[in-house]
Amino acid sequence: MSGRILVIKLGALGDFVQAFGPFAAIRAHHPGARITLLTTPPFAELAGRSPWFDVVWTHGRPRGADWRGRLALLRSLRGGRFDRVYDLQTSGRSSRYRLLVGLRAEWSGIAWGASHPHANPGRDDMHTVERQAEQLRMAGIPAVPRPDLSWLDADLSGLALPDRFALLVPGASPSRPGKRWPHFPALAARLGEPCVVTGGPGEAELAAAIVAAAPGTIDLTGRTSLFQLAAIARRAAVAVGNDTGPTHLAAAAGSPTLALFGGESEPARCAPRGRAVSVLRREPLSALSPNEVAEEASRFLHMPG
Repeated sequence: MSGRILVIKLGALGDFVQAFGPFAAIRAHHPGARITLLTTPPFAELAGRSPWFDVVWTHGRPRGADWRGRLALLRSLRGGRFDRVYDLQTSGRSSRYRLLVGLRAEWSGIAWGASHPHANPGRDDMHTVERQAEQLRMAGIPAVPRPDLSWLDADLSGLALPDRFALLVPGASPSRPGKRWPHFPALAARLGEPCVVTGGPGEAELAAAIVAAAPGTIDLTGRTSLFQLAAIARRAAVAVGNDTGPTHLAAAAGSPTLALFGGESEPARCAPRGRAVSVLRREPLSALSPNEVAEEASRFLHMPG
């Protein structure tokens, strides 16, 4: 099929990263189509520099009182004259967009009346990666291979990174404090490798505590783009992080990754995926000891190559 294709993926970062494979598979299946992504502002540059989309719209989640935003979305979806929609968000919100697009368009997702429904009653118990791959199979896309992410790169010459280091991702969503493992300073002191800490400006206090426990640690919080984070992850001997978007990005970029989970999310449904990923889970997350995490991380640190 050529024509006009709409892909819906609104976020968050970890979910967006786990849609890289489906994005690439949709592009490969529709090489001559004009493919539009409907997303949100945090992913505009990431999507725009990828090889998968011709157009990126970022007004996919207008707030309830934002009537101008709602009107802009309505005009975009009605005016897009799409032939097929791949709803990879599969939420109540994105399913309602079927009415805005118009019922003539083929629809892959869970919306009522979809022409290509993901008709598996157990879909919510599947890992995101397998769930999306099955959804696409039911829409006629037979396989979702691991995507080429060579475009997801950046110049790191100004960061003075050591030749060998461990990447630490101590943050998580401010609204989900139970996802933050509190023992990263003790871990950094045990790893026996230089550490690099990444995250947003809000993680500066966490990074300062790690630097105090392990002098020589490089604090990059608030200083890296997603492209730089991916490039840093490719050079890391291991990445250790909470269940948060940057950990998913590190794993997808190819870093050996150790992801730490508590009781707020289920790794069987949302653990990072990559070439070498391990998961440790404990309820509460704070009960996971620094020694246990350091021991698991050391397996990656001593891997050949």
